[in-house]
Amino acid sequence: MKVLTFNESARVAVALCSASVVTAITTALTTKTLSGYSFLIHVLTWPIRYITQRISAWIFLFNGPQMIQSAFDKAGGKPFELFAPDIRCVFISSSDQIKELDSAPDTVLSLQAASKQMLQPKYSMHGFNWFDRRGTEGVGFIRALRTLLTNHLPAIMPDLRIVLTTKLRSLVSAHRQKFSSGKEASELAIYPMIVQLVVLANSLSFFGSDLAKNEKFMTAALSYVEETILVAEIIRLLPRFLHPLAGKLLRGFATSQAAIYDALMVTAEERVRERDLGHRGKKYNDCIQWIMETSPKANPWSAQRVVFELIAIWFGSVHAMSTTITFCIEDLCLHPEYAAPLRHELQSLQYADFETKARGLPLLDSFIKESARLTPVESLSTRRQALQPFTLADGTHLNVGDWACTPVRALMQDPRHYPSALSFHGFRFVEPSYLDSLPSEYPPSSTQQVLQPEPSKLTDVGGSFHVWGTGRMACPGRFYAAAIMKIIVAQVVLDYEVELVDPEKGRWWQWRSTVLPRESTMVRFTERERC
Repeated sequence: MKVLTFNESARVAVALCSASVVTAITTALTTKTLSGYSFLIHVLTWPIRYITQRISAWIFLFNGPQMIQSAFDKAGGKPFELFAPDIRCVFISSSDQIKELDSAPDTVLSLQAASKQMLQPKYSMHGFNWFDRRGTEGVGFIRALRTLLTNHLPAIMPDLRIVLTTKLRSLVSAHRQKFSSGKEASELAIYPMIVQLVVLANSLSFFGSDLAKNEKFMTAALSYVEETILVAEIIRLLPRFLHPLAGKLLRGFATSQAAIYDALMVTAEERVRERDLGHRGKKYNDCIQWIMETSPKANPWSAQRVVFELIAIWFGSVHAMSTTITFCIEDLCLHPEYAAPLRHELQSLQYADFETKARGLPLLDSFIKESARLTPVESLSTRRQALQPFTLADGTHLNVGDWACTPVRALMQDPRHYPSALSFHGFRFVEPSYLDSLPSEYPPSSTQQVLQPEPSKLTDVGGSFHVWGTGRMACPGRFYAAAIMKIIVAQVVLDYEVELVDPEKGRWWQWRSTVLPRESTMVRFTERERC
């Protein structure tokens, strides 16, 4: 029996493959059935469809929000898919299907796996390579944020207000200048300024005053979010086999993660030693201690594991809060008619009540929520990565590695959910009776403002407002975030008249599904006297 050479074997394989294709085409042509023609078209157009899909996936990097909106409009409420270079996203928008996602086990659809894919923590967070499945090492951090940190807010909010007000005035006064009109004002790049305030607030709230005074830590904290996003995106766009090499190279560039890690490790190691020795001395009220205390009792977290958790929490809080506050201040510039009623609320007894309860201020609450509705940080939410194949009740299928998500921006700007959906109505979420109780000199009244059928709060989860995620996986730190956002925006409203230096200039840029403020956007702060 003759043994075929490599070239002869290759020719035989090509011939057999060609024969199969010819047979399929011949069958399709001779049967003249619809299924036959469909199969033929499917075979012949596959290369075109594949190339088109890959081109679209790369375009998504630069035009994600618009592509999501367009697909949402065409889908008519049904699921639709979009591709990024590294992921297939299946978008759902019906409440029933969102409940299906929420009820799926973490072993099937995982928020943690999606976050891991997005942030690449092994390379962007100093080697923190968390598990795909939620709860593998415990979920105590949820109680630490949702309960312990939230309950601690009234104790620290007066001090936070004083520190943040002092810092804000310092930043603004450093840029004061006299204009040709004779007026004095300060022009600042708004986003970098807000990042500084949020970093200061988080440092004091999470770690106490010692780390907030650590200049090396604070400097690293300011650049950490941008470095994390940049490193994660570079890794995601590279072939998997290049990840370790790229990670090593990027580590030399992204120095902030090491600085933050080292600073937190000093405190965490000291606390762990005290815990292991059974010391019952000083009582700590900070996130370091709460994360330690809520870690699994049978297998307490090491100092390194505690620090990794803190780093991840730090990224999420600084990133989302800074962006939301920045867009809110810019909306105040664009809609100055809201300043007077907001000041009326903030100068009343309601602010003192807010500081004692860490909730309240319905006008400011609604204004921030409306800003977040129209300029959300993300255009997709409720990320879940399929760890196993998953099929929704309507037959929509997710393969392993696919994401299920909701088109949050499109939902929050859908006229079926929000009257005058594309118009800014800062008090749309307020009770009509509360609006009508305001003095007549503070418009708009309930008859002048477009209102939602049901009033709601910034921290509410459900319906079509998915800024905090959905269901049982909603952000546990949202009560803290809302309180800090209110403190910072309140001090701006009380102390300054604000306006955009160039209202016509673009205020944001986008990457994938994320919308971020431009660092070059300037806001003019004119000091006003408090009543």
